[in-house]
Amino acid sequence: MRICVFLSAADLDDRYTRPAREFAELIGKADHTLVWGGSNVGLMKVVADGVQEAGGKLIGVSVDFLANKARPGADEMVVAADLAERKRLLLEKADAVVIMVGGTGTLDEATEILELKKHGRTDKPVVLLNTAGFYDGLEEQFRRMEAEGFLPRPLSELMHFAAEPADALAHLEANRSTG
Repeated sequence: MRICVFLSAADLDDRYTRPAREFAELIGKADHTLVWGGSNVGLMKVVADGVQEAGGKLIGVSVDFLANKARPGADEMVVAADLAERKRLLLEKADAVVIMVGGTGTLDEATEILELKKHGRTDKPVVLLNTAGFYDGLEEQFRRMEAEGFLPRPLSELMHFAAEPADALAHLEANRSTG
């Protein structure tokens, strides 16, 4: 399975890097492929290192203005012209999506896949990996959107909330996309 991971390229402390590395090792050991933003810095590097060291493959999709930070030695690296093309390529190359800790770029990528799911444009499983409670507020907001009628489909059909890396991967493997 090709698993797209949306996450930060920032250097973060152990409460975020340890679970990210654990998830990466699970991906690699299960012979899955990481599809990610292609950067060889920060948390993106931690995850790419973990997947590669555990035997998994890497498909990177960088963007022109960040190409100097692209990871050498990836199994495949594409450089998109802009962020919109990058998002499109990341989703095209993936069978499933995991949203890990990140900033505005990660949030932008996350809402894109949720909009596609909401409108029936994809059936790829999506997991929000809520490391160290980072997304507690966002999960609360999504649940409020559902409760107050802002979502035309049940939230459980759009995404799965996981607190631990093993739960995230187990959900993806049990809910593989059919197309």
